[in-house]
Amino acid sequence: MTQLERRLYLIKQLLKEQPRYIGMEIPTDEQAQKRLLRCLFNIRMPRPASREFLAVQDAYLQEETRHKGITDSADLKPVQDRIYLWQGDITTLRCDAVVNAANSQMLGCFVPCHGCVDNAIHTYAGVQLRLACAQIMEQQGREEKPGKAKITPAFNLPCKYVLHTVGPIVSGRPTKRETSTLANCYRSCLELAEHNGIKSLAFCCISTGEFHFPNKKAAEIAIQTVREYKKRAHSKMEVIFNVFKEFDLCVYRQLLGAN
Repeated sequence: MTQLERRLYLIKQLLKEQPRYIGMEIPTDEQAQKRLLRCLFNIRMPRPASREFLAVQDAYLQEETRHKGITDSADLKPVQDRIYLWQGDITTLRCDAVVNAANSQMLGCFVPCHGCVDNAIHTYAGVQLRLACAQIMEQQGREEKPGKAKITPAFNLPCKYVLHTVGPIVSGRPTKRETSTLANCYRSCLELAEHNGIKSLAFCCISTGEFHFPNKKAAEIAIQTVREYKKRAHSKMEVIFNVFKEFDLCVYRQLLGAN
């Protein structure tokens, strides 16, 4: 199947699951089709999918990611000992694990085509990720507390695992509790990664988007927590600070002394 054939197949199958959209006309424009498919991925509730659907979806998502361009963490240059700074789309990074800034439901973002990292990671990992998260949450029996971390396979992402953590939601100046919670997010991910034999871990900018934690303060906490953990645990894990916005890149460059 071509990418067009895969995309149309997936759209049609997902529309069948949504009775309210029966009869919807599929746009002919490629970008409009891609947007519709992402919307349908985003609103799909966690449930199993057929082998045929997963085979087509996996082939489609992997080709889309390949087309965007995959960055191998092995090709990055460290800014400090086993610490890296990389600007780009975290869903295209090949490393052992990436960190997802999740919400307390831990099921991904249900807002169609939302710009958060949670939405992007769930979209390009595939529908298997939401189901895996739902199974973890069902077993846990309650919403995820901020500062903790969970691990799942990465499915169709170039990495092996996704670590999910819920950061603090901030209104105004961060409190001591919110500052401590954000540090716990980084610490929990590092400990969970170490426990699972992960050698390279990429952090997104936790809580700085929809949760409104001030970017510079968040970066200071992230760097300090990683440094303290690596020193205390004598960890040789490679840590990548992934940024998407130019502002965050400048902040991390300044704090890490990177050129």
